[in-house]
Amino acid sequence: MRHVLRMLLATVLLAAATPAFADDSAAKASFGPQQITWEPQIAHERTVLTVSAPNGKVERLEFKGTAPTFELSTTAADGVYHWELEILPGGEPRKRGKDAETLGSRAAGVVTSGVFTVQGGQILSPDLKEQSHGGHVAQRTPIQAQDVVTADDAIIQGSLCVGLDCVNNESFGFDTIRLKENNTRIKFDDTSSGTGFPNHDWQLTGNDSASGGANKFSIEDITASTVPFTVTGSAPTNSIFVDSTGRIGLRTSTPVLDLHIATSNTPSIRLEQNNSGGFTAQTWDIAGNEANFFIRDVTGGSRLPFRIRPGAPTSSVDINASGNVGIGTASPDHNLEVEESGAVEFGLSNASTTGGAATKWFFQVDNDANRTLKISKEGTGGTEVTINNRLDTNGVTFKVDGSVQATNVVFSSSRALKENFTPIDPRQILDRVAAMPIQEWGFKQGPGNVRHIGPMAEDFHAAFGLKADDKTISVTDTAGVALAAIQGLQLRLAELAAENQALQQRLDAMEKLLAGKQP
Repeated sequence: MRHVLRMLLATVLLAAATPAFADDSAAKASFGPQQITWEPQIAHERTVLTVSAPNGKVERLEFKGTAPTFELSTTAADGVYHWELEILPGGEPRKRGKDAETLGSRAAGVVTSGVFTVQGGQILSPDLKEQSHGGHVAQRTPIQAQDVVTADDAIIQGSLCVGLDCVNNESFGFDTIRLKENNTRIKFDDTSSGTGFPNHDWQLTGNDSASGGANKFSIEDITASTVPFTVTGSAPTNSIFVDSTGRIGLRTSTPVLDLHIATSNTPSIRLEQNNSGGFTAQTWDIAGNEANFFIRDVTGGSRLPFRIRPGAPTSSVDINASGNVGIGTASPDHNLEVEESGAVEFGLSNASTTGGAATKWFFQVDNDANRTLKISKEGTGGTEVTINNRLDTNGVTFKVDGSVQATNVVFSSSRALKENFTPIDPRQILDRVAAMPIQEWGFKQGPGNVRHIGPMAEDFHAAFGLKADDKTISVTDTAGVALAAIQGLQLRLAELAAENQALQQRLDAMEKLLAGKQP
């Protein structure tokens, strides 16, 4: 108790009042009834001023080459305004690494903040002096009475009032210690001087002292000239609540998890990178309500690039440890895998930029015996391609306007779509086809009873030098080679026919010659 009394009597009455505005070492403020102008006291490239109004509206202004200025609008609400000024130096931008997290070389900016009050549509000047109860201007003048020094413990079996406005017969109620005047402070003045001993001075501050200041309770680091903790006046009950297990509740006294945010409309978290470090400002919001959980790109026009609707099933989107993405599955085996107990469907939509209707295609795997893959265009009777797992028996079907048009595959082959034409010798193609091995075979990964006849891709590419991939054969190339070989065969047949006709003529002549020699 002796230490408490000594602290209260020797320091509280003489503690300097904390101003309503930031230290002039960073920026000096000039006040008018309708505007405030700041003059930065350090070298800078630009400044960013953020002002929060009592109605919750936040205004952010950036200045380059001019002094940061806030002008009061004609519709400005009365009350306490909080401001923050970032004084930003120049420098190189952030060096982007693989994960865009490499730090740049810019020097950090300086951030200073404070408050001002609007009353009757005008900004109150911080130079106004407050009147005490006696009608005179309250001053921090030393008390004329001599100090009371007690070189022993002091015990007060009652309440204690300290301050210029304490009166005789003070009514304490349940108060044990009361600070009573227009500037209430409790300062912890650490006189440690030994090396390694903590020596920061701290102060509990109730309200700003200057006109237009904030109604607040703060913990101030006097040595570092910082205010690490502040609660403003009229903050709601349980604004910050820590329960017996260490869980933190924001606006709730019954937190369920480590951090529990409770509010009547869209609980949110804001992630704001400001300009004070010299990097481009970027703000994200993470929030949720009855409509969706979302991430909002505030800087990018408040777009919502990520949303989850209530009722979405487990593993609607699931990314496993290998980076595979599953939709409807917690164990995707491929880069992207869509799984559903029934038919699986996903769509591709090309939104029109000219005002017309969007083009939509749907891919669907039916839950039938053939596991049919259907590719269809939106609309009844639209274009449709159906592929089942029996490709060897007309497994591809094309439909247009709802009717079957073809069960084969066609390719664009107009001369207008091609270039770099080179003539070929059909006879050489025929010779290469004749020399190329043709075998009967079956796929390793497929029904064992399904057999095919054809060349190996390696032999095909070695014979004709088409396409760099030696594991597949283009249907267009096989058709082209077959047609060229037919032409080569036709030329050979024509040559043989000509040779046969010449031999026949010689035979006829020989027969006539032999017939003329007979008696």
